[in-house]
Amino acid sequence: MKVFDTKSADETFSFAQKIGETCKPGTVIGLTGDLGTGKTVFAKGFAAGLGIKRGVNSPTYTIVHQYDDGRLPFYHFDVYRIGDVTEMEETGFDDCVLGEGVTLVEWADIIREIMPTGTIWINIAKDPAKGFDYRRIMVEDEYTGD
Repeated sequence: MKVFDTKSADETFSFAQKIGETCKPGTVIGLTGDLGTGKTVFAKGFAAGLGIKRGVNSPTYTIVHQYDDGRLPFYHFDVYRIGDVTEMEETGFDDCVLGEGVTLVEWADIIREIMPTGTIWINIAKDPAKGFDYRRIMVEDEYTGD
């Protein structure tokens, strides 16, 4: 596991942007963390790294947003409102994670049992003792931060 610390939303955005710039077709990111830790800021930075220009918002009520204007198709899931993993069948989840685009799933721990092998797991955590905007980002995969 690699651990990275950011001290502002801009730093979290930039960190995610670097990951987006280096990811390859078929990359799947499982993003976890409590409410308000910066998962959507991370998703916006990741999308920017893919070259997506239009605004990226968390698809809390629609479950998935698809963006085709970057260097790779980007599938952004927010599964916070999923009650049962079988609901994911209706979203086209399998087609997304098995395709040539990249997939980022906010609240991925909710559907951990159907996340594909090779998922890059990223957890974002706050530590109020280190400041309001401080975030610890823990990455479990081959991403080295280089």
